[in-house]
Amino acid sequence: MDRHELISKLSVKNESKIVLLVMDGIGDLPVDGKTPLMAANTPNLDALAKESELGQTIPVLHGITPGSGPGHLGLFGYDPLKFQIGRGILEALGGDIEVGKDDLVARANFATLEGDIVVDRRAGRPATDISARVVEKLGASIKEIDGVKIAVYPGKEHRFVVKFTAPWLDERVSDADPQKEGKKIVWSEALVPEAERTAKVVNEFLKRVREVLKDEAKMNFALLRGFSKHPVMPSFEEIYKMKAAAIATYPMYRGLAKLVGMTVVPTGTTIAEEIETLKKIWNDFDFFFVHVKKTDSYGEDGDFDKKVHVIEEVDSLLPEILSLNPDVIVVTGDHSTPTKMKSHSWHPVPFMIRSKFARSGLSQKFDENECARGTLGNIMALDGVPLMLAHALRLEKYGA
Repeated sequence: MDRHELISKLSVKNESKIVLLVMDGIGDLPVDGKTPLMAANTPNLDALAKESELGQTIPVLHGITPGSGPGHLGLFGYDPLKFQIGRGILEALGGDIEVGKDDLVARANFATLEGDIVVDRRAGRPATDISARVVEKLGASIKEIDGVKIAVYPGKEHRFVVKFTAPWLDERVSDADPQKEGKKIVWSEALVPEAERTAKVVNEFLKRVREVLKDEAKMNFALLRGFSKHPVMPSFEEIYKMKAAAIATYPMYRGLAKLVGMTVVPTGTTIAEEIETLKKIWNDFDFFFVHVKKTDSYGEDGDFDKKVHVIEEVDSLLPEILSLNPDVIVVTGDHSTPTKMKSHSWHPVPFMIRSKFARSGLSQKFDENECARGTLGNIMALDGVPLMLAHALRLEKYGA
C-alpha cells in the first residue's frame, strides 16, 4: 500500500475548513542580519505564530533546489520524485489552453539577446498587453514546422505558451534556456534518440522567433522550458475526500491546481482581491489553496524591500482570512527564494499550522529562526496535507 492509498483509506469527510496560504518563495537568507520575514512588520502573522506549531519543510530532498512545480506538488501531498510535471502543461492548463494527446506544450519567456548572449531572461518584465502584441506577431508568422502545427498563447508579463501538435512529438527534450543571464543561447537537445526530430523542430522554431523579432528592442528572443504532454494524476478530492478550491493569479499555479483536480476560481490580480474571492466561495469548498506570487518575484529580482512590502501586505489582510474561522490554517511557501541569490534555493521553508489541537506556545514570531526551532522540526513538504487532515480530524486511526 503506498501513501496515497493509505491516506485515501483513512480520510473521512466532515464539516471542517482548511486554508493553505502559500507565499511563494517566502524563505530567505539574512541581509545585514535579517531576512525579509524578520525585517517585516508582521503583528498578525506573529500573533498567529503564538497559537501555532512551527517548523520547516523540505520541498523535495535536502540540498535539492525545487522548481515551482515540484514545490507545489509537495505542498499538495504528491511526491515530486514520483510525479514529475513539466512547467509547460501547468502554464497551458492555467491559461485554459486545451491540450490533447498529440500536443506538446512548453512554457516560454521573452528574452533579450545581444549577439548570442542572453542579457535579460525576462525581457525587462514587459506589461502583459505589450507582451500579448508580440505573441500575436509570432502567431501570425510561425504556423507550421516540418508538419508540426504551432500555436502560441499570451501569458503574464514576459511569459507565453507554445503548443506543438503532431502525433510523433516526444517530451523528452531538454530546456532551451541557459537559466542564467550573461550566457550563450542554449538549444534544446534530445534526451533519448526518439526525441531527435522533436528537438530539431523546437530549435527551428527558436531560430524563426529570432528572425521575426529581430526589430524588437527587448523582446527579441524566447526561452523554452518544461516541455510536457498531459499527464495522468490521481485527484486531490479522491485521495483526501475534500472539495478543493484554488485562488491564484498566475497561470502556472492555476494549472497545477487544475492538474490535481482542484476547482480554479476566477479572481482579481491583487492579494486583496484574492481574499475577497476566498470570502465569496467560503461555503462551497472544504480546502482553499491561496497563492501569493510576488514574494517569489521580488526574491528573484533581488529586491529585499519589495519582498518585505508584500509580506506586510499579506499580514495586513490575514485578519480577514482568520475572520472566516478556518479549523486549520497553514502559512508556508513552496520553496525559498533568497534575495541575495536571486533564484530558488535548497534552504528549508518556513511552515506554521494552527488548529485547536496545535501544540502552541513555544514560538513568538513567524520567521526562519523561529521556524527552525519550532515544535514540528523539519518535515517533508508532502507530509503537510496529512498533517492538515489530522488537525481537521479528517484521518481515522491506522491499525488496531
